[in-house]
Amino acid sequence: MSSTHGSDALRKFRFAAGGEGNAEEGGARRFVKLAQKAEELGYDSFMIPDHLGNQVGPIAALGALAVATDKIRLGTAVLANGFRHPAVLAKDAATIDVLSGGRLELGIGAGWMKEEFDKGGIAYESPGVRIEKLEESLQILDTLLRGQECTFEGKHYQVRGLKGSPRPRQGPRPPIIVGGGGPKMLALAAKYADIISVATPTNRDGRLLLSGITMEKTIERVERIREAAGERFDEIELNWTITMIMITDDREQAAEMAIAALDQGFPPNIEVDRKLSVEELLNSPYLAVGTFEEIADQIRLVREKTSMSYVGVFPTQMEAFAPIIPLLAGE
Repeated sequence: MSSTHGSDALRKFRFAAGGEGNAEEGGARRFVKLAQKAEELGYDSFMIPDHLGNQVGPIAALGALAVATDKIRLGTAVLANGFRHPAVLAKDAATIDVLSGGRLELGIGAGWMKEEFDKGGIAYESPGVRIEKLEESLQILDTLLRGQECTFEGKHYQVRGLKGSPRPRQGPRPPIIVGGGGPKMLALAAKYADIISVATPTNRDGRLLLSGITMEKTIERVERIREAAGERFDEIELNWTITMIMITDDREQAAEMAIAALDQGFPPNIEVDRKLSVEELLNSPYLAVGTFEEIADQIRLVREKTSMSYVGVFPTQMEAFAPIIPLLAGE
């Protein structure tokens, strides 16, 4: 029984492929095949990121995937709020939910890649303003995605008597995902989201802080969500993305090699703000090292300690992870 979970039953596992790793996957047709492959491999959902760089446009891609797949749920991980007005996004999201037969999971965040905003000529406000705008968007989306009439007078958005249409297939509305690693984003997600993607904290340059991947720090982030959510906590599904999968018969040796590589400053998107022990690395929710059975046991431990149950992997590693899904499916 988890110390962070307030009810008697843990959620069943779900598995998602997608996220930032999609950006270099190539053309739109290949992208469709990637989603179809995820469906074949038994993933529950396929997520599309939102960047202005070398990747497909998420809204158009979801429309294509809605007709190119049959059962897999489709979502965004995550849309940058600053790229779209929430009234326009609600229309697109509702349409995709109808086209897919009720398979949409709408992920949205404050937007964090300043370079993309700058290149696109889109204002990149302070973190506080971006979070304010996201909170207003979440309120507008909640109303419009229920097919209700929305009148909203906010600091950043004004919607006057707009009725949400088409009516989504899912009721009362498609689930909304909010991701975050910092206290303010986690508190916002706890207030509004159906699913929270528990990310690791980053520095000012957007690099992941290595200290944030430990089990201890992850439990702290979940506790922040619990405190902010109050009675809502048991209604929220918690997601995280495994950033590295290493299939090996010798977990300890693999961990020692990974620590040695990190000591040399690899990879460039990670800030090694402190050295991790072998035990910390092997217990991290964000790293999967070992045999298929050992990784399955590690994921069970993550759920027991944190109540996180919705497991994400990058498309580049979805085939490597696939044999683990049957070991956990239905649990």
